[in-house]
Amino acid sequence: MHCSNSHQSGQEPVTIAEIKVNGEIISEQAIAKELEHHPSSSVAEAIESTSKALVIRELLLQKAKSAGISVLYSEGEKSEEEAINQLLEQQIKLPQINEQQCKDYFYANRDKFCSPVLLEAKHILLLAAPDDEQERAEMKSLAQVLIAILKRSPGKFPDLARQYSACPSKDVGGSLGQVTKGDTVAELEDVMFTAAPGLYEKPISTRFGFHVLYLEHRGEAEPLPFDQVKERIAHYLEQQIYRKSISQFISSLVKQADIDGIEMEV
Repeated sequence: MHCSNSHQSGQEPVTIAEIKVNGEIISEQAIAKELEHHPSSSVAEAIESTSKALVIRELLLQKAKSAGISVLYSEGEKSEEEAINQLLEQQIKLPQINEQQCKDYFYANRDKFCSPVLLEAKHILLLAAPDDEQERAEMKSLAQVLIAILKRSPGKFPDLARQYSACPSKDVGGSLGQVTKGDTVAELEDVMFTAAPGLYEKPISTRFGFHVLYLEHRGEAEPLPFDQVKERIAHYLEQQIYRKSISQFISSLVKQADIDGIEMEV
């Protein structure tokens, strides 16, 4: 079977070949059907990642059947996913992490466990569509005028926000309250979290238009105590070990299997 990529015209179509896993065939049609779930930068890469995923799935299903786990397909019965999950529950036990392991990780990665940087800020949003060059030029010029006014009279910020801002925050003088990373649009956030407190002296361009920003306060990240994060660390370490165990289990299945049509790295 041949497969072509409409986004990469001029390339030769890539062939999808059937694969055998311990004598069981994974057909070209099965691989082609699954391709959409494995997006990649090229058709060849997508076919390879899809094929490997289907090989692993087939190995797990074969192992489930050999372990006495039934795999049924009718509605309301056990699905392939459920059979694989049951197999993994049988074969791999969730590790138990003790407090000393958590402490070791905590002190080795102290910089990862801090409170978020917390900002207090206000802004004026001058709305302009991203594809309207004239409107964006006008709003940028207006933002520059407002910044010039605020340099002379910072106390006018609430009145200017109420008069000009297209953001609902205009009703509270442009105040955004306390802001942490992820609370605002990325283009504004990039400036907010690097700016010094006070009036930012340039219009900030975002997909919504232009912003006039005043950073009122910056609360730096503070180290968190161990007791506050130990459960999160335990869960993280458990999942790390569990995923590694699954990887080792799959590698052992690949080593023991007779696979034709694709090279599987162990």
